[in-house]
Amino acid sequence: MSTDDAGKAKSNQQWGGRFSEGVDAFVQEFTASVQFDQRMYRQDICGSRAHARMLHKVGVISEEDLNAILGGLDEIEQEIAEGRFQWSVELEDVHMNIEARLTDKIGIAGKRLHTGRSRNDQVATDIRLYMRDAIEAVQAETRRLLEGMLHLASRHTSAVMPGFTHLQTAQPVTFGHHVMAWFEMLMRDHSRLQDCARRMNVMPLGAAALAGTSYPIDRNYTAELLGFDCPAENSLDAVSDRDFSIEFCAAASIIMTHLSRISEELVLWSSAQFAFIDLPDRFCTGSSIMPQKKNPDVPELVRGKTGRVNGHLISLLTLMKSQPLAYNKDNQEDKEPLFDTVDTLLGSLRAFADMIPAIEIKADNMREAAFRGFSTATDLADYLVRKGLPFRDAHEVVGKAVRLGVDSGRDLSEMSLEELQGFSDKIGADVFSVLTPEGAVQARDHIGGTAPAQVSKAIQRGHERLAALS
Repeated sequence: MSTDDAGKAKSNQQWGGRFSEGVDAFVQEFTASVQFDQRMYRQDICGSRAHARMLHKVGVISEEDLNAILGGLDEIEQEIAEGRFQWSVELEDVHMNIEARLTDKIGIAGKRLHTGRSRNDQVATDIRLYMRDAIEAVQAETRRLLEGMLHLASRHTSAVMPGFTHLQTAQPVTFGHHVMAWFEMLMRDHSRLQDCARRMNVMPLGAAALAGTSYPIDRNYTAELLGFDCPAENSLDAVSDRDFSIEFCAAASIIMTHLSRISEELVLWSSAQFAFIDLPDRFCTGSSIMPQKKNPDVPELVRGKTGRVNGHLISLLTLMKSQPLAYNKDNQEDKEPLFDTVDTLLGSLRAFADMIPAIEIKADNMREAAFRGFSTATDLADYLVRKGLPFRDAHEVVGKAVRLGVDSGRDLSEMSLEELQGFSDKIGADVFSVLTPEGAVQARDHIGGTAPAQVSKAIQRGHERLAALS
């Protein structure tokens, strides 16, 4: 590179005064982040508007400069939105691209915008603004999914199915009750997002590079303009903290884990071996070779994407684990995993919010399965306890009855009264009312229980809880 070329390369850098030669072209590309952080352009412009207004309020810039800056930023935002903005890798990131374009448009006033701030506090502010918007979008999709779950549960409050532990038939439950278990998972997820947003809503701007600034800035005013609860208390922590990104990725990993668990059940239930549900065709694909196949691609893909989001969480934790205060270039690596987590989570929630309320169940198959595996054995034990037998003795009696059922290939409800009385003289003709799946679920008529009446009440409370989130 010639001296002239080196000087030209150097002059393309906003910080080039310290350097005697331009950055190597590969290094320039390697260290740039504009390829991915340009998605924060709205937040960057929003932060710059607030910063400019604050600088004018405290007398650092004139009203003329303020108006020029605000007008220029409006034009740049429109250019970007319309796809007319020319992004430059030489200018490294979204912040310097916008600042350089502003200076091109309005001259020296554009250079005054960066007074009293650094890219360190600027990017920390932009990410928080971006994540605040992202969390709102994720919560909106979560609420839509929750509404879909309530809709699905309300259609099947009385449909019985086997409940499982260890994936073995345990006790009968209603399908509506099972769906409401999903609802509880996602309600906790929504709450975690609220907590994350609250802790995140602290403004780094004004911390400058790491030690604050000597200009008479008004950080409370800037925080008010940007909708932050307060300015960050410590400048060192403000520019280097990425807890909020880690916390969001942790919350996202838990959401994806919940979606993955639901996906596993949907995959199992839609198989020929279970045949409990039918997923709408629009959420499935066929096979290139086997014409009979209907593959549950959406649940499978969401299950797979969970590992991707979990990996991003580990990536951010590892990124931060050895960083000394304050800001380090390492933190440029926080954005791609964070952005991909947002995109993956939003896509997964959207797919589920569309799919869940459209699921059709095969109630007869579910009921038949509830008869297999002696799912009412505990109900027979409870029946004997109500007749005065200690529970441990009742447990032993029922165990012997189950052994007969295993040997003879029959459910407890298929045995004769005389056969059952052979295990205990406390068994009467009324025993058969507790040996059906319907009788078993009706008996669990308490808050949190699987009785249809309780499921209906839980759904009503769910609607009320969901309305309170809006």
